[in-house]
Amino acid sequence: MSSTSTKIGHGLAKVLGIDLHYRHETGSDRITRGESVFSVDSANTYVEEEPTALEWLHEVLPTGRGILNYIINLFPFLHWITRYNVQWLIGDLVAGITVGAVVVPQSMAYAKLAQLPPEFGLYSSFMGVLIYWFFATSKDITIGPVAVLSTVTGNVIIAATKRLPGTPPEIIASALAVISGSIVLFIGLIRWGWIVEFITLPAISAFMTGSAINIAVGQIPTMMGITGFSTREAPYLVFINTLKHLGRSNLNAAVGLTALFLLYAIRSTCTFMAKRYPNRSKMFFFISTLRTAFVILLYVLVSYLANRHHRKKPLFSVLGKVPRGFKHARVPVITTPIIESFIGELPSTVIVLLIEHISISKSFGRVNNYTIDPSQELVAIGVTNVLGPFLGAYPATGSFSRTAIKSKAGVRTPFAGVITALVVLLAIYALPAMFWYIPNAALSAVIIHAVLDLITPPNTVYQFWRISPLEVIIFFAGVIVTVFTTIEIGIYVTVATSAALWWFRTFKARGQFLGRAKIHSVVGDHLLHPNQDDKEIERPAPRRSPADAPDSVRSAFLPISHNDGSNPLIELEDPYPGIFVYRFTVGFFYPNANHYLDELVHTIFERTRRTNPASYGRPGDRPWNDPGPRKGKEVDETDHRPTLKAIILDFSAVDNVDLTSIQNLIDVRNQLDRYAAPDTVDWHFCHVNNRWTKRALAAAGFGYVTPDPEGSEIHRWKPIFSVAEIGGSHSAAAAAEARANRKALKAAAQRDPEADAIEERAGASSPSSEEDSLDKQITNSKAYGTVHTNATTIAVVQGLNRPLFHVDIQAALDSALANAQRKSH
Repeated sequence: MSSTSTKIGHGLAKVLGIDLHYRHETGSDRITRGESVFSVDSANTYVEEEPTALEWLHEVLPTGRGILNYIINLFPFLHWITRYNVQWLIGDLVAGITVGAVVVPQSMAYAKLAQLPPEFGLYSSFMGVLIYWFFATSKDITIGPVAVLSTVTGNVIIAATKRLPGTPPEIIASALAVISGSIVLFIGLIRWGWIVEFITLPAISAFMTGSAINIAVGQIPTMMGITGFSTREAPYLVFINTLKHLGRSNLNAAVGLTALFLLYAIRSTCTFMAKRYPNRSKMFFFISTLRTAFVILLYVLVSYLANRHHRKKPLFSVLGKVPRGFKHARVPVITTPIIESFIGELPSTVIVLLIEHISISKSFGRVNNYTIDPSQELVAIGVTNVLGPFLGAYPATGSFSRTAIKSKAGVRTPFAGVITALVVLLAIYALPAMFWYIPNAALSAVIIHAVLDLITPPNTVYQFWRISPLEVIIFFAGVIVTVFTTIEIGIYVTVATSAALWWFRTFKARGQFLGRAKIHSVVGDHLLHPNQDDKEIERPAPRRSPADAPDSVRSAFLPISHNDGSNPLIELEDPYPGIFVYRFTVGFFYPNANHYLDELVHTIFERTRRTNPASYGRPGDRPWNDPGPRKGKEVDETDHRPTLKAIILDFSAVDNVDLTSIQNLIDVRNQLDRYAAPDTVDWHFCHVNNRWTKRALAAAGFGYVTPDPEGSEIHRWKPIFSVAEIGGSHSAAAAAEARANRKALKAAAQRDPEADAIEERAGASSPSSEEDSLDKQITNSKAYGTVHTNATTIAVVQGLNRPLFHVDIQAALDSALANAQRKSH
């Protein structure tokens, strides 16, 4: 008895003219697309049900439990903080103090890149490492000022102050941090962390390499004490101007060049000594890690000795006064004019926040055998940048160099960030007097030394070339654009070109026509044959290796074009005349649907002939683009091409379909039905891995047998279904099936293979009779139901209500061959 809602729905559909039986699916009161009607109830077998919109809503809409898990997962530290122990604390102390010693001089140097006083770098470092550990899914990442983001921030401040004269740079920097952080936080909260996957490795490498060159070239004048031109121009102009004004270099060059030399000398010496004395490698690692702090302290001493009597006019440029404590703590000022002043540069800022942090955290997660949650990482850097400006911070993200140091120092948990925050806090309150003496040239040397490690080495570029030459062109394009313009333009170019390459490959995806090859297993120099004694299979056998399997001959389906690299000496052809196997390689949706299907139709027209050349009554009935043969030669007797019988589509690379792709498939089906008239074309589908894709195909009328046209000679459709063993592969049913297959092969070998090509695969098909009707075959056959044997239980794999959906290519081919006899020859 139908429910009230069902009756109302059916009545409303009738009023609106909606045909609820448009597919004529099994079990309906109408004739199916096959020649027989069978009842699902009488068959008593598996019938696949369609997914419903309500089911989709249940999957998408959060449950109470899901909401609770979402809230808990926003604070990952809750999963491990209760198990915190002394061993973890020791590792975090060592790593935290080590990173703290590095982050203090680096953060002040990076603040100058951002056109801000050095104390703002300390504020950003403190807030970054203090807040991050609450939301972190990475134990290695270190949040704080970085060279590239600081340079982008400096460019934003320069552009914004021109539009808003008199606005303090720190106000603009704080507003930029809050707005960009809010965007990233929103992306993380809605769990859209996957969006970063659109940024490819070549784009990231080009961005990092170009930015490193940009920053390093811009710091050379400061390191050499050269002034008189802008260091914010394109790198090639800065380099040319540096050479032009090289004569202006002064005592700063002595400080900067020697500092840069010392940084590389210490690192090279420690690397060499660690290889020479492996048992002391840990000691040399920490010495190398602390080289930045050591060099800064050394030149603070030099500066103190040289400038203690020249504070009003130092002998070389020094950092100057750094206020003690958080003197710039305030509520960030965010107004419409301020936002409008940097709205054009906001996308590049957000992209840099995403690129640096996610790429670094993923990389170190793989190295140290854990997985990060990209969405949660976006929440972490979003919260950091939203709250940081309240203490004076400017935009911050993950740092590659400090993350590498933290990882090698043996960090155990994200709590190491708290230790680093205490070190930075100590520097803010205890060391400002010493900061006055830090030479600016030494800070520039620190920046150059840090960013040059971000340049992609030539060996890596060569590996890129070996993997994907086209993407190497994108890499160099990004680097060249960054060097000759700005970092922001370089970001847009690399991301845009990577996206364009992806779209091009998707739009121009090429399908593959597959041919069948008989594959034999070989052990050593012995070819395994399936002709073994049947008795060996009947008796229970222990589990053996695949090479010892009794049936070592199998069919494989390879691209006929051999564009997969298979041996071209293997001759492949269509599995049977007039039957085509076609594989989609890169999805099947609106960008590439036409490209796929045009190739499919073109190849079919080339390899087959029209079933009825005289289907057009008069010459004028023919379409203009198919005028046919010349007068008097209506039939080409030399054309031995087969007629089209069936198409098998491999959906193994297809996850979802859309309206455009399905409509194109319907149009092609109609086109090929006219081409094959008075026959019809059977469309078989295999490896359809998504229930919604099956629903879409079924809604378009696929998955069912096409009925023969009225007036044609009737041949019953022969049902071929796949069954699987519930009880396992080493069962009596499996042995019986293997035995039957071998007997069929022996019998087929004694017959004419050409005359019995179809019987070899599916058995003889007799003309229409009552016994051959589909409903009786399914009702009487034990194969399609749930059959119990002595050792196992077998059941049908695919639903019998959609007989042209198959589990694999072989099953689809078996069905196509079994029914090819009812097609014209």
